[in-house]
Amino acid sequence: MEQTTGLRQLKVNCRARIRRITAQGELGRRIRDMGLVPDTEIQVIGKAPLRDPVAIRLRDFTLTLRNNEADHITVTVLECPDV
Repeated sequence: MEQTTGLRQLKVNCRARIRRITAQGELGRRIRDMGLVPDTEIQVIGKAPLRDPVAIRLRDFTLTLRNNEADHITVTVLECPDV
């Protein structure tokens, strides 16, 4: 059974596939320009002590997103070793 959740809710070391980007306008364009498009596989590699920002790994590079940006990204969990 596929588990769908928001990117912000993923724990460190979880792998997921982007399903949907709900941001519109300038923010939506900026998120897609960073390479965050549907069917892209990502892995959460770290979170700041106050949980903002979140660091993710995709396509051989690391990217950090603020929580307000991560809230617009829906993912399907592929593997989450800590759960």
